[in-house]
Amino acid sequence: MIIDIHGHLGTWHDFFVPEPSAEWLVETSSRIGITATGVSHLVAIGHDTLAGNRMALAAAASHPGSLGVWLVANPHRTTEIDVLAEQLSIPGVWGIKIHPDVHEHAITGPGYEPFLRLAREHAVPVLSHGQTRSPWSDPALLAEVSRRHGDLVLLAGHAGLWADGFEQAASLAAEHPGLHLEICGSRLTARWLERIVDIAGADKVLFGTDACFLDPRVGLGKVLHARLSKADRELVLGRNALRILADRYRGGQQ
Repeated sequence: MIIDIHGHLGTWHDFFVPEPSAEWLVETSSRIGITATGVSHLVAIGHDTLAGNRMALAAAASHPGSLGVWLVANPHRTTEIDVLAEQLSIPGVWGIKIHPDVHEHAITGPGYEPFLRLAREHAVPVLSHGQTRSPWSDPALLAEVSRRHGDLVLLAGHAGLWADGFEQAASLAAEHPGLHLEICGSRLTARWLERIVDIAGADKVLFGTDACFLDPRVGLGKVLHARLSKADRELVLGRNALRILADRYRGGQQ
């Protein structure tokens, strides 16, 4: 079973997304063997959290078992937390998505604290954008959040994004039990994946594609052609995601 932990729906103002629809993503993913993709809607990240989350939930309801939902939390709109709390109980919701760089608020800042506590209370993972040298989402900041919230499962999107930060991100994941790495991004090659697995351990690395920003076929090929053991490849492609999602995803039925 292959689980794409990091995907999106919709379009973005300064990034060309040729195929933004749920239908294209589900059809393409199914054709190449990806069982399910966790998505957040770009409307929710960009300008309207509530509307975008509703759009993601509707798409997942139309494609049960093929799409999971990351509900976007906006640190400048903490009054929306009650709605988010209710939506966490909806079948198909995988957890909470945050993007400190778009929202220009450090993951260690006060705006995210209520949402991090909510994730802990509901035992759901948090998928965060992670970007080396960013004042909002550098992996060191994610590691600090992981230290503060010891029982929180925190996924560092892009494993630090820039090549000069991959080893640091992997070392931090190895040091902090709750911090995991998600590997989407055009700069993270198969060779870098091998190195990250070697440093962090295969049980700390999760497959993601960043579809529909990036073509999921390229992201999957990176893992399939990396020089990993069969057991490590299976962990990266799906077993880690199934363990982290627990009863949020079972056997293709959500």
